[in-house]
Amino acid sequence: MYYVVTGAAGFIGSNLVKALNERGETNIIAVDNLGNNADKFRNLTDCEIADYIDKEDFVGLLQDGSFDGILEAVLHEGACSDTMETNGRYMMENNYRYSLEILNHCQNEDVPFLYASSASVYGGGGVFKESREFESPLNVYAYSKFLFDQVVRRRWAGRTSQIAGFRYFNVYGPREQHKGRMASVAYHFFNQYRADGYVKLFEGCDGYANGGQLRDFVSVEDVVKVNMHFLDHRGKSGIFNLGTGSAQSFNDVAMATINTLRAANSEGALTLEQMHQQQLIRYIPFPEQLKGKYQSYTQADMTALREVGYEQPFLTVEQGTARYVNHLLKRST
Repeated sequence: MYYVVTGAAGFIGSNLVKALNERGETNIIAVDNLGNNADKFRNLTDCEIADYIDKEDFVGLLQDGSFDGILEAVLHEGACSDTMETNGRYMMENNYRYSLEILNHCQNEDVPFLYASSASVYGGGGVFKESREFESPLNVYAYSKFLFDQVVRRRWAGRTSQIAGFRYFNVYGPREQHKGRMASVAYHFFNQYRADGYVKLFEGCDGYANGGQLRDFVSVEDVVKVNMHFLDHRGKSGIFNLGTGSAQSFNDVAMATINTLRAANSEGALTLEQMHQQQLIRYIPFPEQLKGKYQSYTQADMTALREVGYEQPFLTVEQGTARYVNHLLKRST
């Protein structure tokens, strides 16, 4: 029996492949598209897989029955995650239709299906609870995720096997280096500080102070733990927020990054005010193209996930960023 991980060479996907390996699983079919970013393969070089299949070929193999009766579970992480993508046809085909094909197969074959949704479905609202009245996507990426969640809800009563969707909030951590401008702010802050000696944050918007916009930043370590928990509890289904339940500012991420790098250089920790005084944190104008399409505040309501029995604590920005920065330092030496 095989596990399928789509988006396997990507950020979250490759972390899931590695986690399956750590559980002794090597019968893993890695599905991805290396056409536009071949360097993603590096995320899999320390992983053990049984086969690699291009994402377009995978759907055809599903449809012709090549995987009938041999799948243990599907972890569907593959998607176009560029929130600035303007090609709506591509986005809907890639994120919505493709996901439907895999869902249909899993339901026909009674295969557990864990998939990546997104906190972007909530749009600019201030309530982040898994309920239709709080969902209002601001871009076509978010809409593609929202629409698939709606299909899952409509099919809920007739499901034949586990379906678990995870609305990822702001995920950061190892194996995201290929994402370029879509990588986490922690990753960008690390590189900026090492290259220039300071980090750049957006000026305030929507009533927030400079760098004061608030997000629910969640470590990929915790994302992996939740996914593994659901693989171990296949009677649990639903659409769940996957954040930490706490909102912290971009300033907090910058401070955690800088102070971890300073500690690695045997330098003392600084306060935000001291970083401002020393110009270690600098603010740049808020981009015009993001106005009206930007979530200035997110904070996951974690009630649903806790109610189905997930009890593990989540890393704070300070804890998770420090671990990530130290990981990046080891990789760069």
